[in-house]
Amino acid sequence: MKKTLLTVFMSSSVMLLTACGGGDGSDWNFSGGDGIPKNNIKDPVVNVTAYTKDDMSGYAADSQLMTYKMLGVNNKEVTATSLVFVPKTVQPANGWPIVVWAHGTTGVADKCAPSQQGLQGTQVLLQQLLTAGYVVIAPDYEGLGAEGNHPFLNLKSEAFSITDAVVATRDYLSRQGKKAAPQWMTVGHSQGGHAALGAAQYASRAQLDYKGTIAIAPASNLAAILQGGENSVIGQPANIQIPVLAQLDMFTSLIVAGMQGHDISVSYAQVFKSHTAAIAPIAERECGNIVGDALGYGMGQYASSNNNSLNGYGRNQDNFMSIPIINNFLFKDSQPGTVKLNQSVIIYQGGLDQVVPKAATDLLKASAEAKGTTIQYRTNANWTHSTVYTANINNFVADVKSLVPTQ
Repeated sequence: MKKTLLTVFMSSSVMLLTACGGGDGSDWNFSGGDGIPKNNIKDPVVNVTAYTKDDMSGYAADSQLMTYKMLGVNNKEVTATSLVFVPKTVQPANGWPIVVWAHGTTGVADKCAPSQQGLQGTQVLLQQLLTAGYVVIAPDYEGLGAEGNHPFLNLKSEAFSITDAVVATRDYLSRQGKKAAPQWMTVGHSQGGHAALGAAQYASRAQLDYKGTIAIAPASNLAAILQGGENSVIGQPANIQIPVLAQLDMFTSLIVAGMQGHDISVSYAQVFKSHTAAIAPIAERECGNIVGDALGYGMGQYASSNNNSLNGYGRNQDNFMSIPIINNFLFKDSQPGTVKLNQSVIIYQGGLDQVVPKAATDLLKASAEAKGTTIQYRTNANWTHSTVYTANINNFVADVKSLVPTQ
């Protein structure tokens, strides 16, 4: 089965890269080096309030929800939110180094922000990092829990959410008579792994000392994932297709929902046919799991009266990936690893991952290495999208310590 899925994915990758102009990335317009705007935002901290949703008092001397200023996806200054945790350990002379935790997919609605719904189990890693003596920052990302819409999987937006949260946190701590070191790094899972790679690409914006990235099952090569998932269930009965297609449509719905209200947007009717177009806007109001359930329920209701078949069910518009806005997003704005990353990059990936297939991360690794990036690639045939995280928490902490010592 895995060999079949790999073949499907790689065939889809070649076909989509050829048809949609991904190629070698020569037409991609990513800024790097001095082309990245430096964060010179004056008074970056807007507001700070106590965060009590997850009880971190046993590990953190200070747990705050910070509202800060960042450069948004429309190249305008916006406010965003982030959790900030300060360790109980003695402050080193140079200050505590910073680890940013980049969260996985929650949705695009404000209530899906980790600061509003809680860290939902990921605090175990954060607690270990605090015990080890790191300031931990957990941004919600642009548009989650703050003004505007969350531009889901927009690499630069995620990256600036991270870099600008780091700058604001150091400003906040300095005003409290505390000090964060200039050394920092990012750890992220799924969407967060994608964001972590974005932070590495745009790290110079913070004008600090970026030390490295740990990307856990990072999202990448979205077009090939979508097409590969479609191809993997062609000809199957509806009860086999629905769990796969509902997940794919959930991600597509979040992408479209995340484009609403920005300078560049696309309508649901352009991307989806009738049945799905009627359901997909729920992504603007509900979190990812509810969106996926709603899309799956719609398919299930149709199939139950159609002999367990989705024939005739209106899902995606033909060639929707060729819509210029969508094509640009899939092959440019969302794709990590298109420029050389000079700092350490560690990627964890499981062979049983059905959300971010290993074939997608293999392709990411190959394309990033072709740009000159050096990657430590840690894989296990039995890790799933969840267990690649839960089985390696101690390893992540050890990696952080190796990249950014606390003394």
